[in-house]
Amino acid sequence: MSFWSTLRERVPRVRARMAQQRPRSARGRVTTVLVCVVAGLMMTIAAIAARGTDLRSDRTADMRDLIISQSHRNEELRREVASLQGEVESLTAQQGGDTEFQSAMIFAESTAGMAAVSGPGLRVTLTDAPPDVKPAGVDDDSLVVHQQDIQAVVNALWAGGAEAMSIQGQRVISTTGIKCVGNTVVLHGIPYAPPYEIEAIGDRAALEAALEASSAVTIYRQYVDAYGLGYEVEVEGTLELPSFSGSTGVRYARQG
Repeated sequence: MSFWSTLRERVPRVRARMAQQRPRSARGRVTTVLVCVVAGLMMTIAAIAARGTDLRSDRTADMRDLIISQSHRNEELRREVASLQGEVESLTAQQGGDTEFQSAMIFAESTAGMAAVSGPGLRVTLTDAPPDVKPAGVDDDSLVVHQQDIQAVVNALWAGGAEAMSIQGQRVISTTGIKCVGNTVVLHGIPYAPPYEIEAIGDRAALEAALEASSAVTIYRQYVDAYGLGYEVEVEGTLELPSFSGSTGVRYARQG
């Protein structure tokens, strides 16, 4: 191929490259500046609207703080309910009426846990292992009292004929639920830390026998022996259990 032929082929290619490398027009530069200004304005408006707060703060809310805050509210409502129940009882007593009906009401309240009771029974105390107990290869969950441990004691005491029961000073009724939240146990919306005290009124010998016979309690006592968790049973001549003062969550009932 001749020199001139080669030159004629390369000139269009060079012109195309030069066209690509030409600076943008004034209109293009103005458009770019406007886009940057609008973007900056939108970010400024968003910052002012947020007023320095985290727009996604709900994702970082501490669940534990929410539970504690709600537990304080639950405690206030429980005291208010207790006050109103006292007023109802006072007004009911002033009404008088059928003695048989009054006796039936007293029995129903006592059975449902709505009246304070006293009598002989047992106190069972469960505690975590001491902080300095760190067996090699043992998970930390094995060194603390869990929901199922408390439930095992409660179930055994009911099986032993307990007439009334309380956990951490709160009366246990048919709708009572025990839940684990972190390293605390929540009862009726209120979190508690160990030691956990379960009190039951009833025949003390029968209650002790039921604890000894429970397979679930036996498993817990194995952890007591192995890792130092606490398990103490005290025989009491008289226990004072309060009435339940919260909401039962039951709207309807039917006599069986």
